[in-house]
Amino acid sequence: MSKVLLIDDDVELIGMFQEYLEQEGFDVKAVHDGEAGTAEALTGLYAIAILDVMMPRMNGLETLRRIRTSSQLPILMLTARGDDTDRIVGLELGADDYVAKPCTPRELTARIRAILRRAQAVPADASGGLATLTVGQLTMWPEQRRAAWAGVKLQLTSTEFNLLEVLARNAGRPVSKNTLSEQGLGRPMARFDRNIDVHLSSLRHKLGTIADGRSCLQTVYRQGYQLIKD
Repeated sequence: MSKVLLIDDDVELIGMFQEYLEQEGFDVKAVHDGEAGTAEALTGLYAIAILDVMMPRMNGLETLRRIRTSSQLPILMLTARGDDTDRIVGLELGADDYVAKPCTPRELTARIRAILRRAQAVPADASGGLATLTVGQLTMWPEQRRAAWAGVKLQLTSTEFNLLEVLARNAGRPVSKNTLSEQGLGRPMARFDRNIDVHLSSLRHKLGTIADGRSCLQTVYRQGYQLIKD
């Protein structure tokens, strides 16, 4: 059973989400302010946190910032419909994805399941070995959800890991934004969606450069993104 943390000051709304998620088989805890949410998120007991941007005392963005200082727990943001600024800032701070409010419990549940599917570690193969994926200085262990650049561990969010794995498996070839969204986020890319661009910008800053000093992650005009083989 996956344990879900709901952080939102709207008691009525969060009660509806909690009831639906529990009917769908999730173990759910709800808290109603950012400080309590941060403390719960850092216990290590949860598979994912759902975090509202607009909260009193400590808003969702500051809560996200504090959680990300010491945890890569998958986080799904709840944002006001049409508020692109909060969405982009949230993604830049390390949110895995967002859902615009108002949203239905069914939509929220589908998005949670998509994130958890991709965050779930795959068991080692029958021989006990762990397959590695290597592109230049990048090494990934998909089974363990670990990645390193030149032997140094990369601190990646769940979504960043998913997107990097898709790019690594297609190294040397451009991958479209829609493919990245479907395989990395578990959903088709919506019109005017900036998610992929923001996540890839963050990845660029975390990855090293190739021999000629360029970023290993390149934008290919009208085709998407490409991880360069070096």
